[in-house]
Amino acid sequence: MAAAAPKLELRPLGNTGLKLSSVGFGASPLGRVFGPVSEEEAIAAVSQALRLGINFFDTSPYYGSTLSEKMLGKALKASGVSRNEYIVSTKCGRYKEGFDFSAERVTKSIDESLERLQLDYVDILHCHDIEFVSLDQIVNETIPALLKLKEAGKTRFIGITGLPLGIFPYVLDRVPPGAIDVILSYCHYSINDTTLEDLLPYLKSKGVGVISASPLAMGLLTESGPPEWHPASPELKAACEAAAAHCKEKGKNISKLAMQYALSNKDIATILVGMNSVKQVEENVSAAIEFATVGEDNEILSEVEEILKPVKNQTWPSGIQQF
Repeated sequence: MAAAAPKLELRPLGNTGLKLSSVGFGASPLGRVFGPVSEEEAIAAVSQALRLGINFFDTSPYYGSTLSEKMLGKALKASGVSRNEYIVSTKCGRYKEGFDFSAERVTKSIDESLERLQLDYVDILHCHDIEFVSLDQIVNETIPALLKLKEAGKTRFIGITGLPLGIFPYVLDRVPPGAIDVILSYCHYSINDTTLEDLLPYLKSKGVGVISASPLAMGLLTESGPPEWHPASPELKAACEAAAAHCKEKGKNISKLAMQYALSNKDIATILVGMNSVKQVEENVSAAIEFATVGEDNEILSEVEEILKPVKNQTWPSGIQQF
């Protein structure tokens, strides 16, 4: 009898009781924010993700001006997989037209999202990129409105997202205990930046689950390099380019190494990666399963860390978010 194929690890998300696949499906590319994606490609990618054990899908009305939600909704429905077998998060407060975290707008927003996603509820509703507005509005107006949506059964859990790490304790220290279930951080747990690590004990003490996105640092840790708009400094870009070239010279891929590095911290429930094709899904799942069964390539990792040492934990201002 053949041995069962290894499966993606499931990790607990704070106190929610949810168990997320260690790799999450970031659906922003389904909104065509990185280039064309057909409906057929989107459906095939989501179906393959579900087949290979990915159970967490993240989107937002902001991605592709609502297109990401629509495409993800169609793809999940087409998969034929029952609703209780996958976990969906969407967001509110950030839209093509700008930011609006008023109670009225976020209350309307979830109904619009549910219609686009063809769902009765989402598992997590995040306040999207809260650093661009008054954090006191988030505390005093937005979160109370989201708690009412939770009571109404439109979302099971509440989250907050953003780039600067300081926003998370600011809000968590000012809302009732248990009001916020999860945070979504990006670009702060990768080979070049591990500053999220310092916040993990605090988040654990609050019972808050952690989702980390963009393990490739919005394209820095890739062979092709970051997009032109990337806000990193020239020094950070150059160091990452050198690290990618070093990996290639050794017959390794820096993106795979970065993905596996991001998976190494078990206090992070899932690593969220943007995907828009069956090939990308298979590569990410394969990297995760290889990490779980074989472990990291410590030799090449230590060489890459040495190259990136002069720019370690160098971040950039908020403003552009594309994962």
